[in-house]
Amino acid sequence: MKSFYPAFNALGLIIVIFGVLMGFPLAISHVLGEDASGAFDRAILITVAAGAALWFLTRGRRRDLRPSDGFLLVALTWIVLPIFGAIPLYNYLPELSATMAFFEAVSGLTATGATVLYRIDDLPVSINLWRTFMHWIGGMGVIVLVVAILPLLGIGGRQLFKAEVPTPMKESSLTPRIAETAKGLWMSYVLLTVACGVSLWAVGMPAWDALIHAFTVAGLGGFSSKDASIGHFQSLPIELVVIGFALLAGLNYATHYLALVRRSPRPYFSDPEIPFYFLVLAASVVMMTGYLMYFDSTADLGTTLRHVSFHVVSISTSLGLTTHDYTMWPGFLQMWLLFLGSFVACSGSTGGGIKMMRAIILYKQAYREIVRSLHPNAVYPVRLGHQRVSENILHAVLGFSFMYMVSIVSLTLLMTALGSDLVTGFSAVVACINNTGPGLALVGPATNYAGMSEIQMWVLSFAMVLGRLEIFTLLVVLTPVFWRR
Repeated sequence: MKSFYPAFNALGLIIVIFGVLMGFPLAISHVLGEDASGAFDRAILITVAAGAALWFLTRGRRRDLRPSDGFLLVALTWIVLPIFGAIPLYNYLPELSATMAFFEAVSGLTATGATVLYRIDDLPVSINLWRTFMHWIGGMGVIVLVVAILPLLGIGGRQLFKAEVPTPMKESSLTPRIAETAKGLWMSYVLLTVACGVSLWAVGMPAWDALIHAFTVAGLGGFSSKDASIGHFQSLPIELVVIGFALLAGLNYATHYLALVRRSPRPYFSDPEIPFYFLVLAASVVMMTGYLMYFDSTADLGTTLRHVSFHVVSISTSLGLTTHDYTMWPGFLQMWLLFLGSFVACSGSTGGGIKMMRAIILYKQAYREIVRSLHPNAVYPVRLGHQRVSENILHAVLGFSFMYMVSIVSLTLLMTALGSDLVTGFSAVVACINNTGPGLALVGPATNYAGMSEIQMWVLSFAMVLGRLEIFTLLVVLTPVFWRR
């Protein structure tokens, strides 16, 4: 274990920073005169003290982060931070068990949005703000934020950044120094968040609700300050703003950053994922609207198009906000929404699932195998835009996709073994591993995850972390060979 002291030292620093970030909802609680201040006071004290102690005890060890340190640090961060993130919720809400508070915090930090809370409308602003602020922190990745700070403390960040952002083309950097890359991504993230909050407030959403939902939309989380989610407001302008910014948050933030720096929209036109992204979304809206109109003679075109458009974008990007109980739709459309949440969000976005880039590569690889079956000697390289995809990346994508399917099947079998019905168990696993939030049946948009047993919540918490870290980052740490050093 001593060889991992550099990872534990950096983890201590991350925990301290996380505790400091709790000061934001604490300040809001004081400003508004809410009774949640004590819950945050105790949480900050415990979190900062624990992080400082860990940092102090490991401060004299070697500080270079090797690849294995990066994997361990990322995995530990997403396991440990929810423990501290749950403390304000556990302190303030006596009806929450430790497991439920942890589940809520995992859901927050992984930007999943699966909740166990009822009567959310009655919660203090600071508690709802903390829930969605965790979305915002975890959406881009607290590791990517800290990686901009670690070099200042003599801790290299490149291996950490690669472990935290395991996209297929992750070897390329936007700037020569990894810290500058992280800062650039966060600058784009902050600007989009501010623009979203101001836009929501401008179209009639109350100021605090606008801030809370801006954190949710930018992080593509799913927590809301209302039990009825966005449906509470019954406002088409608000829904359109949410759709617009969810679409932007579902794009690669590297593309946003390049467009911002170059002051040109050209990076959007050269991003190979974007045409597929919008094509799948548009086709799904048209198909689902037509399907509902055909099978429901009482359906109104305008209302149907409004509900379908919102939920296609919200579920596909893994945002998870809702305006309508889509489990009332035909089963085919419910499954189609669940399927969309598995792959539509672009790589480098705050969304979940396997990402559009991997889906494109899988499609092109499958097509290449068909061509090879007809023409065994044909040379048919797989290309993404103008870039040729190397065999190493193809193998990595195939391996990831296999483990993704194995994870869903295995966790679904486990959920059913623990007493869940098949539809609820399967949709809960898919919604959690894709960081989408609402599922079907007993975990649909009209209900929540409070009906799950505590052991099922632990299984789904594991699924959320597994999906947020895109499977391999966590599985690497769980293999015996990782610890044979």
